[in-house]
Amino acid sequence: QVQLVESGGGLVQPGGSLRLSCAASGFTFGTYDMSWVRQAPGKEGEFVAAIGRSGDTYYADSGRFTISRDNAKNTVYLQMNSLKPEDTGVYYCAARYSTSGILSREANDYVHWGQGTQVTVSA
Repeated sequence: QVQLVESGGGLVQPGGSLRLSCAASGFTFGTYDMSWVRQAPGKEGEFVAAIGRSGDTYYADSGRFTISRDNAKNTVYLQMNSLKPEDTGVYYCAARYSTSGILSREANDYVHWGQGTQVTVSA
């Protein structure tokens, strides 16, 4: 079955960096769009970044985060730099099969989800 397993979260000081990974299995990874969505305490989910099957990308807040994928390893990454306390939350990896060529920025369009990894930015 489809599995998405996130890792790489943790506690980091403001200004620090983290690299999140999401290992996928159970589907043809290279044909899926992938995304990262975060859930901050007491807030709705927030779309962070997405990468299409062709490598096109979208960022909700450009400049500090970089999404990438390694189709040979069935893994998507989120490099996060210059972290701020407001980046704190649970980061979820999500997958969506699409043939439209349009990279969705809507979390509801993504049908497969991981269990999340906690990121805490605090001094």
